[in-house]
Amino acid sequence: MKNTIKKLYRRLALTAGLGLCCMGCVDMDVTPSDQAASGAVWGNATMAEQTVNGVYNILYYGYNDAWLGWWDVWSYTMDLDANWIGGFGSLLGNNTSSNDRGSGRWWQVYYAGIFRANDVIENMPNVTDMDEGKRSRLVSEARFLRSWWYYRLSALYGNIPYYTMALSSTDDTKDAKQYTQEEMWNNLVADLTLCIEDENLPKKYNSSDSNYGHITKGAAYALRGIIYMWKKEWQNAINDFQAVKDCGYSLYTGSGADSYKQLFKLENEHCDEMIFSIQCTDTDNGSSSHQKNHFYGSRCLPDDGSGVGLGWTNYIVNPRFVDSYENADGSPFNWDDYIPGYSSMTPAERAVYFYRDGLTDSEYTKAKNNGADMSKYQENGNEARILKAYNNRDPRLAASVVTPYSTYSGGISGAAIDYTYRFPYRTLNAPTYDYATDITAMAYYTNRKFVGEGMEIIVNYSPVDLPLIRYGQILLLWAEALNEAGQMDAAIEKVNEVRSRAGAQLLNSNAYTQVTSKDNLKERIMNECHWELMAEDVVFFDELRWKTWKDLKFAKTDDGGAVNGMSQWWGKVTYSYKWGGDNYWILPIPANAIQIDHLTQNPGYN
Repeated sequence: MKNTIKKLYRRLALTAGLGLCCMGCVDMDVTPSDQAASGAVWGNATMAEQTVNGVYNILYYGYNDAWLGWWDVWSYTMDLDANWIGGFGSLLGNNTSSNDRGSGRWWQVYYAGIFRANDVIENMPNVTDMDEGKRSRLVSEARFLRSWWYYRLSALYGNIPYYTMALSSTDDTKDAKQYTQEEMWNNLVADLTLCIEDENLPKKYNSSDSNYGHITKGAAYALRGIIYMWKKEWQNAINDFQAVKDCGYSLYTGSGADSYKQLFKLENEHCDEMIFSIQCTDTDNGSSSHQKNHFYGSRCLPDDGSGVGLGWTNYIVNPRFVDSYENADGSPFNWDDYIPGYSSMTPAERAVYFYRDGLTDSEYTKAKNNGADMSKYQENGNEARILKAYNNRDPRLAASVVTPYSTYSGGISGAAIDYTYRFPYRTLNAPTYDYATDITAMAYYTNRKFVGEGMEIIVNYSPVDLPLIRYGQILLLWAEALNEAGQMDAAIEKVNEVRSRAGAQLLNSNAYTQVTSKDNLKERIMNECHWELMAEDVVFFDELRWKTWKDLKFAKTDDGGAVNGMSQWWGKVTYSYKWGGDNYWILPIPANAIQIDHLTQNPGYN
């Protein structure tokens, strides 16, 4: 049945063009060659349904182009390869309305989806040779997807146009009213309420259902609840998150203590935790898949056909974020508890603790010349000493990140072999089997989530579905809303559901995990969201909503020195971020949209 479902979504991608086959080119910045489908499409039920597939197809955009910068590199959890960061004005203090990655691309992609959805919403009711209930359901699916893209546009750009009709010419977009965030939230609540009230939209699909992966009432409740979080209407959010549970969604616990890690494996991608996911196949062309395995990975992944592992280490996990993971007993992690005096050393000096045992004379000399305090080097105990700092942590750290001297099962040799992440790197081959990245001369934290182990994934484009909303995320949002509404005990219960599945120490179970106040619990929930959701491209939008993004992403060291940025294990910064000003809380509207559609630019941008 899984193969049947995957084939359905392969057709989704391949038939996207059928729903748009008669589209000419609308000359505007907001959409890549999209306008309303011809009347012939709406006169045929099969073609009309394929047009809905074309709406879903927009979800793949971006995830087959890693250069854009997936959303976790906007958050403080991850960083982008130094070779790719140059065009990222949003993080480097030089963003403009002509910047592709900091202005144009996501505006273009999201409005492309919106215009396709509008075409369906306006024309599907006129399809005569289709069951009325099915027409209604398909309209609700398109309305949800339109709401999803509007949610992200509003969070990113602030005042945006709200188009609800199919386009027939460029005149349809000119001089449109730009809605404030609050006005947009109200629009989306109204749209999602229509989805929820549609009796033809099911609460949930079983994994064996041929429609699995299509939008459900549970997804509409979840997204409306997220919008209520932005509106700070806590009780409405609580009610919607309860409705998500009532629709039948729940945490995946089918792999026992290993459930968190196994949640992101191919065999569990259709479990009851997944509320809204991008349905992916194993086609190695990006039309219906994603490249997280490829760009999160390493050179230990299976052979790419040229004798090289197919993983590129372009997305790096940030050391500040890694340091935020608690100890296993729930106490805050502090380097000085494991290595006294660590935090008072310079990054160059404390690199000594990360070197492998048994350095050669040349390796030792190079380390010393690079500034490492080699008086603290242990010839036969350096690895064991540093391992203690990682082995007694929240289990989600080991499940999500390849940390120093941990092992990783790679497939470059054609079979599953354990590689150890040592520094300095020597060789993929015997006798050491060192874990290899793109940049072995430096030592960066890398991803485990969505990266295949052994021979699990042998193509660049991964078949593992990408969750956009899952129940673990909903539980944490629910906890936040309960806490804000003064229901602290109920909020703690929701957080503990997530922590229990992960194997973390439960809140209020010992002295370290005692919740002392509403503010203390809010801080714990925000941390929990980062640990639970890293690499899933959703927590950045929470950082915007919480107004924590600036302090997290652009943080300075305690002594006011280096600014956060792509850094090696010991904190040596490869490049730093730069805050461009408070206008950077929202992105500039693309220059072409300003010119063609007569929109007003956001304050602070030319």
